[in-house]
Amino acid sequence: MNQEANTNRGGCRSWWRNCDVEADSEILAIDQMEDSIGPLDTHTTQIRQLIARFESCYHQADKEAERIAKAIGAGRRPTESSARPPKRRKELQNSRRILSRWCKNTTIRDLNLDVGGIRADQLLSFIGEPSPLKVWQVERVVDKVIEALDPNRPSHRMVLDLGDYGEPGAYPTGEYYRDDASFLEQTKNTLIHDTVDGRKARISLGLSIDLLMPCHWDFVGSLVTILKAIGGDLHPPRPFACCSRNLGLSPLCDRVRTISNTLRSFWRGSKRIKDIDRDVLASLGPATTVKRWLAASLDKTIRLQLEASSDFWLTFS
Repeated sequence: MNQEANTNRGGCRSWWRNCDVEADSEILAIDQMEDSIGPLDTHTTQIRQLIARFESCYHQADKEAERIAKAIGAGRRPTESSARPPKRRKELQNSRRILSRWCKNTTIRDLNLDVGGIRADQLLSFIGEPSPLKVWQVERVVDKVIEALDPNRPSHRMVLDLGDYGEPGAYPTGEYYRDDASFLEQTKNTLIHDTVDGRKARISLGLSIDLLMPCHWDFVGSLVTILKAIGGDLHPPRPFACCSRNLGLSPLCDRVRTISNTLRSFWRGSKRIKDIDRDVLASLGPATTVKRWLAASLDKTIRLQLEASSDFWLTFS
């Protein structure tokens, strides 16, 4: 056995930590494929690690899935860069410039900047009339953006103590802000009213700031919702999306699903599966046991993420 089957709450091997599910019959069958291979070589292990880090909510999830498929075909992990894509980096940089300047001078205007096409003056208008509480809340947003641009300057959680894969107690919450306890409580108690997969839901402003992710497909939309909530608009016309919350609204879902179909056609050796990408299929090359296992792993990971229950997010209501 190449992986110990004991790290996920559902008894899955650690490869499946980004799915947060119990091992079903298909996962067990895929694990058996792994066992039949014998000891994994370095390249195979590295590719499987890429799959274990794949997130369908990533703002370039389609490109990442294609990149992993090509790696499966080539038999080696591609060269990676820690640099953020230029468009997202610009959005983050401009968010920091606009909001940090407002925190220092709430009367500032005429900033010739935008975030995802939304002008600075429009973003700031969402906040409304300034107050000490609003400045403190916007500073927490700035902290999240700064962390995204410089991981050596981490932000501090207000509400969410879960780790990257749902580990409870992974992060201390609130203690850092004990000198601002009143602001913290008001932020935690401010509730945004929206929907999760069409069902009525609520999420606290504090939690939404904790969940403002720079790599998320709807970073700009999430930022707008948060700034409007700080300004008192707690009923956004567009549901708040973060992590798997409202993932179905992502414009990348259809493309990622097509890649999943293609992978499934490859590893099952089936020509009956519809909506596949011939170029992705060609990039996988001739089928081998290792390729079939890796393709099955990515296919299953994508399907589990896209089909995940939204009930978890309703527990915050």
